[in-house]
Parts: sequence; structure tokens; C-alpha cells
Amino acid sequence: MRKPYIILIGSASGIGKSTIASELARELGIKHLIETDFIREIVRGIIGPEYAPALHKSSYDAYTTLRNKERFNDNGESLINAGFEEHASFVIPAIEKVIKRAVDDFDDIVIEGVHLVPGLLNIEKFKKDASIHFFILSADEDVHKERFVKRAMKIKRGGKHLEYFKENRTIHNYLVKQAMEHGVPVINNVDINCTIKRMLTLIREICKVLIFQNSVDDLSELVDIVLNKNGGRIVDVSYFLPGFGEPLRRKVNIYDPKEAGRFIERLELNPKRKSDLEKLYELSDNVHSHKICAPDQETLDKMIKELSERGFILSNEIQK
Repeated sequence: MRKPYIILIGSASGIGKSTIASELARELGIKHLIETDFIREIVRGIIGPEYAPALHKSSYDAYTTLRNKERFNDNGESLINAGFEEHASFVIPAIEKVIKRAVDDFDDIVIEGVHLVPGLLNIEKFKKDASIHFFILSADEDVHKERFVKRAMKIKRGGKHLEYFKENRTIHNYLVKQAMEHGVPVINNVDINCTIKRMLTLIREICKVLIFQNSVDDLSELVDIVLNKNGGRIVDVSYFLPGFGEPLRRKVNIYDPKEAGRFIERLELNPKRKSDLEKLYELSDNVHSHKICAPDQETLDKMIKELSERGFILSNEIQK
């Protein structure tokens, strides 16, 4: 019996989480979609501003309510992040109550909002009873600024709201940092379709273990086929070394094309590191295995076909 889906999508204002949450809910057939802003309003009705002034501010200006601001030694980003943490900390317990209700009722749910903070939200206690997936969306600063302005004008929150882009960008960076520290996937939201594909690849376990034969110089093309063209991911690698009964296994989980590109670029800039990897490949005659995953079965089949046509997969060696 399938566990209920609990999908959590966090990001700073203006990254596009509401659009992504709506599209992902539609794709997965999930009828329950809730914004943490609504949960925050309920909590505000229970806890007054005299007890929780940060809660009654927005996430980006909650820092203005903090006492003893001088302890931050004029570090503006630390001050903004501290205010945001205090603001979010009042909403987190209510979010966890919503998650618990969904799990108890065996309801699928998508929750999106800035208050979903890795490290503050305890998702471990739900993993036994739910298929829980936590994502933080990101965007380059120029893209973020453009979307932030468009969103502010669309919801008629221009003027003063637009003055807080710097604070929202600080919160963006904080959420990305927290996600990386706590093992929460960071999805660069460049294009809606690509973002949905990458999230589905992580949510759905539509995967296959394949035996590959390719050189280090082929990595760029292999990554392009799996990640860029098909929105897939590459999981783990096993090298089959002569004289060893068990393959040499390495844990990897590659789903971000930018991060994969940076890895390949670092190899090219570091000849010794590239040479060491080439020696490992040569010892195994360039033969190794990966598990590759896709957002759906059709895409997985297409990906395997492309990899086979390129000669990256050993014929008759595909594992079930």
C-alpha cells in the first residue's frame, strides 16, 4: 500500500514556488494544496503581536522587531536571517500539525511557502508513515529580481514591498544554505517544465541500473542526455576492478545540471584530479554501473534508447 505523499516546497518570495506547487499537485493528482501564509494567519489569530512581534511582520522585515540588534555587530544578513528564523519558528509547529493530520487521514498534500525551513522543520518523524519530499527552489539573482518585481505588481504589492528585494535575496541564500546542510534538494527554477521533471525524478522511483562503458571525456555528453535533455538523475556508481570480488561503490545523487557542469569544469581545471579519475576508469576498462532515474517511464525508455544509440550502454548488459 502506497504511503501518502507529503510534498514540501520552500523558497524566498518571488522564486516561483506557488506556480511550481500548483503544477506539481496537478501532475501528481493531489487535491490538497496549502500555502504556509494561510497557516501563519491562523497562528497570528492565536498569538498576539505583544507576545510575538516578529510573527506579525513579514518574513523579510521581521528583523525590525528583534531586541538587542547590536549583538549582530552591524552584520545585516545575520540580522535579517535571525528575524526570519524567529518569524518562521512560530509557524513551524502548526505546519507540522497539518502534516500530521494529512498522514493520519492518509491524504496526499502539497505545502508551499517561505516558512518551510530546513533544520527547523522536523520531517524525520513523518518518514515512517509518509512518502515525504522536501525541496527548496532557487534562482539566479537577476532572474529572482525580475520575478520578484512581476509578482509584487501582480498581487498589487508594489511600492514599499519592492524595497525589500535585498532582504528577500538574503532569505533565499539562507534557505539554500540550510538545504545544503540538511540534505534537502535545491532545485534551480529556470523553467517550469524542467523544474517539475527534476522534482518528479526525485519523487517517483522510476529507475533502472545499467552497465555503462564510457571514458571520462564522455561524461559531459552523458550528463547532457540524462540531466539536460530528459530531466533525469544519476544515482551511485560502481567500478568493476580486476582482482576484486565486489565492485568499488561510490554514493552520488546527481540531478542538478549546473552542479554537474561545475564538477566537469573542475576536472578540466585540475589535470591531476582528472588523471586520477581516468586511471580508475582505465582499471575497470571504462566499465561501471549507474542507476538512472526519470520523471516517468516514457522518459526513462527514451533516455536508455539515446544512451544505447550513443554507445554508452553495453549491449545485453542492462540489468533488470
